[in-house]
Amino acid sequence: MLPDSPIELTIERLGQLGEGVASYEGRTVFVPGAFPGDRVRVRLEQEGKVMRGHLVGEVLAPSPDRKPSPCAISARCGGCDWLELNESAQRAAKQEIVLSALEHLGHLKRDSFAVRPLLVAPWDFGYRRRAVLHPLKDELTYFGRRSHDRVPVEVCPALMPALAELPGKLGPLLKPLSREAEEVHLLAEGKKAAFAVMLKGQVAPRYVEACEAAVRALRLEGAVLVPKEGSPRLIGKPVLRSLSPLVPEVPLFLRPDAFSQAHGEANVGLVTAAVHELAPRETDSVLELYSGNGNFTFPLAASAASVLGVESSSVSVDLAQRSAREGRVTNVRFVQGDSRKVCEGLIREGKRFDLALVDPPRTGAPGLAKWLTALGVKRVVYVACDPGALARDAAALAQAGYAPRALQVVDMFPQTHHVESVMSFERAA
Repeated sequence: MLPDSPIELTIERLGQLGEGVASYEGRTVFVPGAFPGDRVRVRLEQEGKVMRGHLVGEVLAPSPDRKPSPCAISARCGGCDWLELNESAQRAAKQEIVLSALEHLGHLKRDSFAVRPLLVAPWDFGYRRRAVLHPLKDELTYFGRRSHDRVPVEVCPALMPALAELPGKLGPLLKPLSREAEEVHLLAEGKKAAFAVMLKGQVAPRYVEACEAAVRALRLEGAVLVPKEGSPRLIGKPVLRSLSPLVPEVPLFLRPDAFSQAHGEANVGLVTAAVHELAPRETDSVLELYSGNGNFTFPLAASAASVLGVESSSVSVDLAQRSAREGRVTNVRFVQGDSRKVCEGLIREGKRFDLALVDPPRTGAPGLAKWLTALGVKRVVYVACDPGALARDAAALAQAGYAPRALQVVDMFPQTHHVESVMSFERAA
């Protein structure tokens, strides 16, 4: 039985989802909004198999790692959940969260592979070049902490300067389509910005007119209207030109309705780490799964004999192919399709690859070890945005004979619990 009245707890560490973790009568309690060293008063609730402690009032005795939040809505907004934790404590926690997941979920001892020093993002604030917001009448909102409550935002200091004031300015201009819009995606590259509206139904003329007016009024590059079914409608020039990490002679194209890494500068470190760990040679053939717009593809192609990129998003494949054409890169090929189905097809054809780079979504890549084994891959680098998915897939790779070699944690998302990891594995000859 849980106590009816609030109890006091001391937070011991941070969990994988960014919550404070404490103990109560031998059981683990997750406390959102609390940090290691905090003394808190909480109301205990059982949520399925998980026990949570909900803060009652102010923190009784704050951790020495706490700092004032620089954002006026951070107490309600679900975006930056570690804004009140100092940066050095954030970085230490991220490294430990990844290592702990590998140890406890993946059953890989942390001394069985090299652990690189954490790569620190060059900007702790004002770095995000993309964001997802939710329309509500004439406002754009973020979801609240651990809820779908809407938190209106006028200015977001987590965003790059080109985007920071855009939520407050764009919201009223998109009011004519707010009821039919599920999400609004913002994207910036340097001083240029664009947006996309993900619709519940089809594109209507009044939606096009509203977006055209917004692009003109705010001097944006362009917009994309994405219907539930069918082709997107482009307004202006929503494709933003960037440069491929490590190979600036190759352009990299971004679009607000396609995935791109949120921290442009930290992305260079991420790509550098992945290429370093994979170490392609001029005779190597590389299989790249979940290749996106070519973020890793072209740096890999600069050293390898060939790269085959597999990506399910037609928009991302189009952007990557444009990069290859304009950058005159001839040793890459892209296939649009589900990674599992494409790999099974490659296996049936008897294809073989020397190396593989995998950058799956948050759900991971179930079946990866089986595919890579059948394709003859000797070394694989796994880029992970979720420690749990990394741990599960790492365990499967290890069981298939791919020994873990090195882990590089990258602080891509300062002020949040989100973390990126690069891990390499090698199969004995």
